[in-house]
Amino acid sequence: MKTQDSATADTAIAVDPETAAPSRRGGTLLAALGVVAFSLTFPATAWGLEGFGPWSLVAVRSVLAAFIAGGCLLALRVTPPAKEQWAGLAVVAAGVVLGFPLLSTLALGTSTTAHAAVVVGLLPLTTALFSALREGTRPSRTFWLAAAAGAAAVITFTVRQSGGALTGADAYLFGALLICAAGYTEGGRLARVMPGWQVIGWALVLCLPLTLPGALAALSCEPVRPTVHAVIGLLWVAAGSQFLGLFVWYRGMAAIGIPRASQLQLAQPLLTLVWSVLLLGEHLTLAAPLTAAAVLVCIAVTQRTRG
Repeated sequence: MKTQDSATADTAIAVDPETAAPSRRGGTLLAALGVVAFSLTFPATAWGLEGFGPWSLVAVRSVLAAFIAGGCLLALRVTPPAKEQWAGLAVVAAGVVLGFPLLSTLALGTSTTAHAAVVVGLLPLTTALFSALREGTRPSRTFWLAAAAGAAAVITFTVRQSGGALTGADAYLFGALLICAAGYTEGGRLARVMPGWQVIGWALVLCLPLTLPGALAALSCEPVRPTVHAVIGLLWVAAGSQFLGLFVWYRGMAAIGIPRASQLQLAQPLLTLVWSVLLLGEHLTLAAPLTAAAVLVCIAVTQRTRG
């Protein structure tokens, strides 16, 4: 979960020529920090919902992240993207900045973070499918079998946990998967011609005309109880998940390569399960870690066959 606000194994990253890449060891550390940041997104969102409404949380989160990103872009005097790149940035904004945070936050209003983590563990596979369609590539039969097995495991888990039928929260989560996968796929294409942090940075800034008035409207309509947990959760999903996590993730990926970095990301759903127990006191059923592990194996197979 480039939870977040997360990247996939098929994403190509362009290295900023003005910034020296970190060492192999430093790159591994940066990529691992990115995975940890993404794994905390759902628990932090659950904390944020203790004091903010879902619409307020998503809108304020995006505004704060946009201010951070805009400040970095201004401080580094980054040249605005070319005209033909703004359409792709709009797709990234719709999927990663607006769609996934909103749908996953609405889902967490009635779903546990552990349940959501298992479902969203399909995101790398979903993004790989979108990428194959967008790029016109033809993955192997093994890839498709592993992808189908991962999807079947998550769907089975979801239906059993929901008492035999999908709930509204499940619909939000599967919708979040689709729209985020589209945003990640387009972001991967843009990251070939500009550094990845600039992709998310410009996408955040692009959303400001919507998120700023949206935040003001939501805060005036929804109750606000800024507890310590709620404020920490809001600050984390804004600064940690939506911007800084992606920054260190892309920098680490540029240093150690996509295949090596993507292996680190396989631990993300399992890490989220751990955080859900430690930070939220949730009680896991045996099905949750087993399904997450099954999805991890399926993702590993798809990445190996794509490589």
